[in-house]
Amino acid sequence: MKVALVHDYLTQYGGAEKVLEALHALYPAAPVYTSIYTPDTMPAHFRDWTIHTSFMQRAPLFRRRHQFGLLFYPTAFEHFNFSGYDLVISSSSAWAKGVITGPHTTHVTYCHAPMRFVWQYDDYLRGENVGPLGRLVLPFLMGYVRLWDEVSARRPDAYAANSREVARRIKKYYRRPAQVINPPVELANYAIAPAYGDYFLVVSRLVPYKRLDIVIEAFNHLGLPLKVVGRGRQRAELEAAAGPNIQFLGAVDQSQLRRLYAECQALIWPEAADFGIAPVEVQASGRPVIAYAAGGALETVVAGETGCFFHQQTAAALIAAVQSFDAARFDPARIRRHAEGYDVPVFQRRLAEFVEATVSETQGRPPTNGRRPHPADPEDAPWFTLGEPGTLGLRP
Repeated sequence: MKVALVHDYLTQYGGAEKVLEALHALYPAAPVYTSIYTPDTMPAHFRDWTIHTSFMQRAPLFRRRHQFGLLFYPTAFEHFNFSGYDLVISSSSAWAKGVITGPHTTHVTYCHAPMRFVWQYDDYLRGENVGPLGRLVLPFLMGYVRLWDEVSARRPDAYAANSREVARRIKKYYRRPAQVINPPVELANYAIAPAYGDYFLVVSRLVPYKRLDIVIEAFNHLGLPLKVVGRGRQRAELEAAAGPNIQFLGAVDQSQLRRLYAECQALIWPEAADFGIAPVEVQASGRPVIAYAAGGALETVVAGETGCFFHQQTAAALIAAVQSFDAARFDPARIRRHAEGYDVPVFQRRLAEFVEATVSETQGRPPTNGRRPHPADPEDAPWFTLGEPGTLGLRP
């Protein structure tokens, strides 16, 4: 088959981009279609790939701050032409799933999450520096984007979700089923260290919804060593609030990150993540996780065996969890064995089987491309119907 891969944007390197790497390794001849690509922010080997960008690539403003392209992404992805492909796999947490494919092209979406910033708007905006004008205008823009997101969610032939939490949200917001296939971790890159140090570790983008503010507050109180890996627009604010026991390392190379994982007391994970790749990476290094009991952490961390939880997203709850934490209680080999279930070959096998089954199912029947010709359930019917001339009948 002739295969194409689609990704929202290539402007930062994180868990979604690691999934794209695994997909590209599975389909090495497949070109990648994306809205914006900034090579200097991505690993060097991406430059060996065939990457097609949209008209947004020509606007320097979007390359610097991809968030400003909010109203342009739908058109950017709908204008890609996939008529020459048998299979399109979109890696999407926002826009990529909205590509339009023809009658003979199967479209599978690997969904990292439904658009967090439109479906969980209040949570996403918490802590962002948005002025009065922005708070007045943004809800109207979000309404438009939310409508496009719901309509475009009908276009893929099938969904894979990175966690049960995301599958639940796909069902709620898009009313589509999703096969859970957890993201991959390159286990061969991580190893158990002969000894661990005295510091705790955070690995995250430094943005408000990640809730690193409670970590800084907690470790200011505890006075224990904390190393923070990552970059983001909230760094200056967090660094200004941090005590001398907290060290900000910025972006680090992969060899340094692996050492930090292997030698930490534990990884601190304060967010309600859709999945969260860092907790799996640290477990691949034999180290435990102290996680907020929500989202993907509930699926990847085994309480008492590979980590522990705190149940309120507050500094006080995190302080109590750290004070009761004892690294000696955890067996690094046991933690590592748990992480083996997330190895890249496991992901690739499960994804390939899912894609093959979807391709087989879609052959010989008219593609939906957003329309389900015979909805058996009223909930599967379109959200509007055309009534008498001049009227628009909304489905209750």
